[in-house]
Amino acid sequence: MGRAFVYVILGGGVAAGYAALEFTKKGVPAGELCIISEEPVPPYERPALSKGYLLPEDPARLPSFHTCVGANEERLTPKSYKEHGIELVLGTRVKSADVRRKTLVTAAGETISYKILIIATGARALKLEEFGVSGSNAENVCYLRDLADADRLVNVMKSCVGGNAVVIGGGYIGMECAASLAINKINVTMVFPEEHCMARLFTPKIASYYEDYYISKGVKFIKGTVLSSLDMDFNGKVTAVNLRDGSKLPADLVVVGIGIRPNTSLFEGQLTLDKGGIKVNGQLQSSNSSVYAVGDVAAFPVKLFGETRRLEHVDSARKSARHAVASIMEPNKTEDFDYLPFFYSRVFALSWQFYGDSVGEVVHFGDYSGSTIGAYWVNKGHLVGSFLEGGTKEEYEVLAKATRRKPAIEDLSDLERQGFGFALTVSENPVTSPTVGTSSLILERPLYAWHATAGVVVAASVAAFAYWYGRRRRRW
Repeated sequence: MGRAFVYVILGGGVAAGYAALEFTKKGVPAGELCIISEEPVPPYERPALSKGYLLPEDPARLPSFHTCVGANEERLTPKSYKEHGIELVLGTRVKSADVRRKTLVTAAGETISYKILIIATGARALKLEEFGVSGSNAENVCYLRDLADADRLVNVMKSCVGGNAVVIGGGYIGMECAASLAINKINVTMVFPEEHCMARLFTPKIASYYEDYYISKGVKFIKGTVLSSLDMDFNGKVTAVNLRDGSKLPADLVVVGIGIRPNTSLFEGQLTLDKGGIKVNGQLQSSNSSVYAVGDVAAFPVKLFGETRRLEHVDSARKSARHAVASIMEPNKTEDFDYLPFFYSRVFALSWQFYGDSVGEVVHFGDYSGSTIGAYWVNKGHLVGSFLEGGTKEEYEVLAKATRRKPAIEDLSDLERQGFGFALTVSENPVTSPTVGTSSLILERPLYAWHATAGVVVAASVAAFAYWYGRRRRRW
């Protein structure tokens, strides 16, 4: 017994939902598209799990954050998929794939065939056991990758308000979960081996800004060491965390965020792999012409930097999914994927965005004792990355536009002096991007004076808008 479809999306994460919506926009006929997912619910906006889902008051719950509300588009509920004629095969694990025969076999033994396959299998959370530490099955050790993980974490959190939580890892999951735990009135200690949080992106100066803020909220940091073992009681519940430096931390809850690993096992030996994921071309097409890969599992060429990368972020998942569908449905009209790497996070009352690449020399700007800070990354004489905390929607758009243009930089001190004003000028001059030189920009000085004056005049209205905008932002 089996079923056959023209298009099959394997995986039920963010990318699957955005691919499904794009298929409907392109007019896919009813009955031709199928989504296979191990999760029992249709695709949802995964960032909600480490943000709004963990809040103690008015927490986010399905169906409010099904895709594609993250991009302010149609929310695809179970009813929506039915109305669009999209088959949902949920709670189903695929145990084998044969790309030559174009078939997938489920754990229940059903064969599902396709003409075109989109791999959106995402990634799995790395477990403690992969680092030689046992205890992942303890009832108060939590990971956060899917809805079941989030439900488990919420239940444990409720049982230990006023207690102690240890967060293992200083990356996205660690930072966002630590903030949510603190908001839930749990005492939080973060443990990670690096010298500062978010070490893959933040500079020491940027990290210090956030660590100071976390400390003001009661969060403690233990850096430069790792978990060595867990103490358990007779019921198999963790009571303490032992660190390699000899420290012992009491624990009512342990949250583990130590990285992810792309889910490629079904296709190893069948498709070309790279950067830990499935290698695809500018059309998101794999080494087999009938198979595409999107999201965390895809290693694709980033045109802006001329190299292949695998990016672990929701924005990449959304946009690569849409592009793959466009490539499939309108191949003659679709150019190669031209993506500007983008990362963001929201913790407590803070919100930052980063565009581009975090390589080269760093120039910091803004008031690092205030609410708005920023940084530029300059590599081989060009601006390649930009960071801003506390910006408005319009300011982030300016930063993205400027970063994509990769303007030439000759004098870092001049860039530091101009700060955000440099990005503003670059974004407003589409024909000739300015160059930061040893004396001035290749623009008339009065233009910069005008920007400075305008900035002062507009400051009050921007502040009012930012306050209103912040009050209306999605809580997840």
